[in-house]
Amino acid sequence: MNSIFPATYSTLCPEALSELITEKYGVEDVRCKLLVRGVGDTYLVESEAGCFILRIYRASHRSLNHIKEEVRLLQALKDAQVSVSYPIADLSGQTILKLNAIEGERHAVLFSYAKGRVVRVMNDKQLRIMGNEMARFHTVSSDFKVEYERWNFDLQTTVFKPLERLKPFFTENPEDYEWMQTIAVQLERKLAAFDTSEFSKGYCHFDFLPKNFHFDHDTVTFFDFDFMGYGCLVNDIMTFWLHFVLDVSARRMTYEELQNSYHIFLNGYKEYRAVSPEELASVPYLAVGFWLFYMSFHTTHDQFSIFSQPAHLKLYVGFIRNIVENYWEKEV
Repeated sequence: MNSIFPATYSTLCPEALSELITEKYGVEDVRCKLLVRGVGDTYLVESEAGCFILRIYRASHRSLNHIKEEVRLLQALKDAQVSVSYPIADLSGQTILKLNAIEGERHAVLFSYAKGRVVRVMNDKQLRIMGNEMARFHTVSSDFKVEYERWNFDLQTTVFKPLERLKPFFTENPEDYEWMQTIAVQLERKLAAFDTSEFSKGYCHFDFLPKNFHFDHDTVTFFDFDFMGYGCLVNDIMTFWLHFVLDVSARRMTYEELQNSYHIFLNGYKEYRAVSPEELASVPYLAVGFWLFYMSFHTTHDQFSIFSQPAHLKLYVGFIRNIVENYWEKEV
């Protein structure tokens, strides 16, 4: 037997990572601090050269080709002067580091630091700038050619396959599961009414909630492209719209305030890129796929098991019910 017991997942030592960054990037006085575990472990890196973010991916969730494609897109966005947290090359010009962890090979990327902070309630100028920058991102994304590997966002990957994966987790609440199955059939019918072949497509961020961008006064920086995948670009507008919906549901804003804020954001988007009325009309339907996708993802690793417990699932189903009851066109 090996002298070190095997592991399926380990947390890498911040002190050793600090030494590695000094060696690989030539940066002095490095201090790493673990911020969060997730699809990848995220560390804050402080140094004499400033702050950075180190992301160490899990092989169980992101292949090397997945990471390469993320790095390629972020580099293209940086080159186009879209405001994103971008990968930093080491002294040898490499942007992806290979680490031999206890559980096997892992990969890491050092990112620029997104200055500023999370802003949940944006002013009119920030809403317009958010629309501007998302549209600029989509202009690059829509012309970006797939080279390595990523996943698609479609009905199978966001609705039907997630429902299959979720079934064992609803044994205590089969009524909610049956309701979601019914909604999935309705959703398929609703989206079939749109000519989605005319929708703009490209790589989507697919998680434009406020936790994934920082405002530094009136400058926004996007980060956390872990879930980027190929699909209709209106998916990104949808995820941003969802945070307004959540605020209305929590009574942090009124429906009228939602409409006004969303309108300002969309006007900012349209200053740089067109979006059709049909694409915008699909937003409340695509939003159901967002929740099912993330509910399904939470079942893929023990790190997220709490989110697949009955109480959390009930909460997420409640989010879906809210969208269907309050934002879908009523069935005739």
